[in-house]
Amino acid sequence: MLATALTPHLFPLHKTTKFFHHHRRRRPEEYPFRADVVRSSSSVQETKKPPPVSSDERRELSTSWESIGLPPVKAAKRVVLVRHGQSTWNAEGRIQGSSDFSVLTLKGESQAETSRQMLLDDSFDVCFSSPLIRSKRTAEIIWDSRKEDIITDSNLREIDLYSFQGLLKNEGKAKYGAAYRQWQIDAPNFNIDGHFPVRELWTRARSCWTKILTHESRSILVVAHNAVNQALVATAMGLGTEYFRVLLQSNCGVSVLDFTPKPDGATPDICLNRLNQTPSPPIAAGSSAGRKTSMRIILVSHGTTQNDAEQGGIPLSGDSPMNMLGVIQAQKTAELLLDVKVGSIASSNAIASVETANAISRVQEAADCLGADCVPRYVEMKQMADLGVESILRQTTNDSTSFQPLQSGWLKGYKDEITTTLWDQSGVAWKCLLDELSKGSEAENVVVGVGHPALHIAMMGHCLNLTKEWLGSFHLDAGSISVVDFPDGPSGRGVIRCINYTAHLGRWSIPITRSTLDDEEF
Repeated sequence: MLATALTPHLFPLHKTTKFFHHHRRRRPEEYPFRADVVRSSSSVQETKKPPPVSSDERRELSTSWESIGLPPVKAAKRVVLVRHGQSTWNAEGRIQGSSDFSVLTLKGESQAETSRQMLLDDSFDVCFSSPLIRSKRTAEIIWDSRKEDIITDSNLREIDLYSFQGLLKNEGKAKYGAAYRQWQIDAPNFNIDGHFPVRELWTRARSCWTKILTHESRSILVVAHNAVNQALVATAMGLGTEYFRVLLQSNCGVSVLDFTPKPDGATPDICLNRLNQTPSPPIAAGSSAGRKTSMRIILVSHGTTQNDAEQGGIPLSGDSPMNMLGVIQAQKTAELLLDVKVGSIASSNAIASVETANAISRVQEAADCLGADCVPRYVEMKQMADLGVESILRQTTNDSTSFQPLQSGWLKGYKDEITTTLWDQSGVAWKCLLDELSKGSEAENVVVGVGHPALHIAMMGHCLNLTKEWLGSFHLDAGSISVVDFPDGPSGRGVIRCINYTAHLGRWSIPITRSTLDDEEF
């Protein structure tokens, strides 16, 4: 039983600002584009081929996604990405690709309705949608009675998987053998029917941003699919095809990107405000990118502190107890984790982190005492100095008025030597958590790391093999959780299940309608 009932209309999406410009990744191999007829298994009819492409689209698909620049923006824009609800082929375990035979299940309709209530108070200016039935129906439910028409764009369709489309997953494995194996373990280089589907998708997604960002609207809803939403997030941030299946998109999961204009009209600054905030909690055991996983690190940002308002705007840089809001946030997080069997909790020595860790531990130890047979659950608690970064942040000599508390991109307000120290320290901290994860049994281990949002932002950068220039590319709110799965164990690559999940905080979280930017800027 879930400990916390999620209130559908409380779905906070925090406003954000800028981030560091980062270097582009290595160019993928160029490839030709061809439109082939796609056939499925004997249990379904021949699936539709991908929509015909124009000559301009054909030229785009024959070049690297990195050669397609993001257009400048004249005003700050927020783009909210939503994946469609569960479809009939999702439920069957059938490979959909860009075919258009599946529809939403009753569960999918319910998920879309929950997303509608979550986003009810947001004043979107426009909605873009994939033309495929499962996505368009989700968009219609969320868009509800808004007067503006939904704009469909064929480039928002799901990844084109050609001969794979319509097959049950076990049929694909049996029929295509090595090709199916490559699709599972080396998707960027997967080739079928003369196509590289993931490379084509990245180019198509990057080109979508031109239409989205040049639209006059400033608050934009985009409803599409799993793979294409992954590609939209990645290509906006400059991440290559190697990040396919690393940034999860669950059914009706919401991801938020903020684009901030630059004075010189260059490519806008981009910040991932949150990733994959789902209608249901993200902590249930299950699969990660289609693979079973029971090894997980949950990063918990400690709650707000008593001196947050007294720091001259420097975000959470002091070492003080949590205020009443922070205490509530810690308790809500502890309740969210009630159904997770946590192996160990590691926190920094900062007072707020220790208080948050203790709140989680108390609930964990009482979790098995709710029935007649009370057997307290043992949770190992550790305080690690390597997880503390408050002293590093206090070294700044910058004018404190240049900081906005927990506003995305605020880490760029620090001098280079401080961000370098923060980055190096977070690398040590991330290794500590991976070592802690390695100590558990192979069957299951969940490690909770409690600390400062800046530490967790930097550790996610290490998880994704980025550099310190990306510190302003992510956002975390106080009391948020971020989840990293390890389907290949601690030595394997981490898969980001969610970033900045805050739905569990309910009314005590920051709503999407609350702007943290000056009205003149947003």
